[in-house]
Amino acid sequence: MPKRISVATHLSISELEQRYRSAKDGVESRQYQIIWLLAQGKKTEEVEKITGYSRTWMYTLVKRYNELGIEGLGDRRQFNKGSKALVDDIHQAQLWQVLQGNAPDGGLWNGRKVADWLTNLTGKKISRQRGWEVLQQMTFRLRVPRSNHT
Repeated sequence: MPKRISVATHLSISELEQRYRSAKDGVESRQYQIIWLLAQGKKTEEVEKITGYSRTWMYTLVKRYNELGIEGLGDRRQFNKGSKALVDDIHQAQLWQVLQGNAPDGGLWNGRKVADWLTNLTGKKISRQRGWEVLQQMTFRLRVPRSNHT
């Protein structure tokens, strides 16, 4: 049987409803609606059907609201830094210089060879696909001479 989630009383139920109805941002509006419905004593299953949000997200949202109050609500994606770049500017410059010459085996550079070279340089395992993507990002083109007609 679904549990009822206990919501801290930072705001009264009528204040939550007023903020839900007056919110301009869609994300903030939905989050106030979830908190408002749960504060009324509705079951998570009901709120899940009404809002379309998962029970896991509701638990996360209520935990944030209980700990931080109304500062815990709203769209927080702008604070997400994202992942660190795979190849920084220094490594990219070094790679560009290395690409001007022949590959270590004497052939042409490809995704596998770039990935192996970057793996040795950075100490992190880099896949062949990522090696190819780095080559493409650097707008490096394989130039293979045309074969001569015999």
